[in-house]
Amino acid sequence: MRLTGARVFDPLKGFNNRELSIWEGKIVSRCDGEGVDLSGCWVIPGLTDLHFHGCRGADFSDADAAGLQTMADYELSRGVTQICPAGMTLDEPQLVAICRTAAAHKKNAGGGADLVGVNLEGPFLSEKKKGAQNGAWLRNPDAELLLRLKKESGDLVKLVSVAPELPGALEFIQRVKDEVVVSVAHTACDYDQALAAFDAGAREATHLFNAMNPFAHRDPGPVGAAADSDCMVELICDGVHIHPSMVRAVFKLFGADRVILISDTMRAAGMSDGAYTLGGQDVTVRGSLATLADGTIAGSVTDLMKCMTTAVSFGIPLKDAVTAAAVNPAKALGIYDRVGSLDVGKEANAAVLNPDLTLRAVLFHGEVAFGQL
Repeated sequence: MRLTGARVFDPLKGFNNRELSIWEGKIVSRCDGEGVDLSGCWVIPGLTDLHFHGCRGADFSDADAAGLQTMADYELSRGVTQICPAGMTLDEPQLVAICRTAAAHKKNAGGGADLVGVNLEGPFLSEKKKGAQNGAWLRNPDAELLLRLKKESGDLVKLVSVAPELPGALEFIQRVKDEVVVSVAHTACDYDQALAAFDAGAREATHLFNAMNPFAHRDPGPVGAAADSDCMVELICDGVHIHPSMVRAVFKLFGADRVILISDTMRAAGMSDGAYTLGGQDVTVRGSLATLADGTIAGSVTDLMKCMTTAVSFGIPLKDAVTAAAVNPAKALGIYDRVGSLDVGKEANAAVLNPDLTLRAVLFHGEVAFGQL
């Protein structure tokens, strides 16, 4: 397959008008055959969402095989070709169940977006900043529990969130930093506590600004500590969680190479308004806003592709938005050697966008999975 006439993403140069050749599921330097004219379109790598909970009525925390398949299918239809779904704060038996469900899904390879990891957002979080997490199952950091869950998942657990102020948090980070990516999250910590966590080996900040102390001029908190470290920062760009001005500020402060766009979607993504659940708690969805009964924002209903184009509508250059949604999450998960860009030799996972950035087609392992060229 040869795609011609399109503006093709390049992680260094932005976009080039060049031919993209695909052969046997891989991107190659050139191939024969009739070309497909995509003049005016954009071709970008398939996206990687390393933090989302559910969609289309399914939630990863349900530990339901059919639900996980539904999630994988929907994400692929939205140009997200790699997924790393996130669990919630749950009791240990349910955490084991979601890890086993992920391992079985990976082994069975039933289709849909590639399951490339599991994100454990909880239970090692602060009661003060629990947000939509269930406080009944919060606990102090426990390395042995994490390692058991990693084993149950078939080594799919790639990320874990932790509040640095909890007892034993720094020792936990030092113990597991070479096993998984540790992310500072749902925390009431101050600047010094957060910086100590990054110095100990934490490499990410979970949904920056949300469920953490604010970035103030005399009390910079975890956001300031993240800026003074070399960590990556997640950002929910759904138009609800973060003001457009703050989105622009984050890209300026951290640089596009350190920002990871995430969707943080819950089961209502891809569904109509109504009543849903998240981590066992009731959620009401109206438009793009999902809230608990007390008004707490409870995840997102905006998929990652839409978050990426929303970032562009806020003034983020398309190159930077694609970098944050495709390149950086792949690097964070250690899979950039095979996905995340359109370099020769990588898997031919890509999204074709119309001139107005609406999704036209999704290529998965070199085949048209959704839409049409």
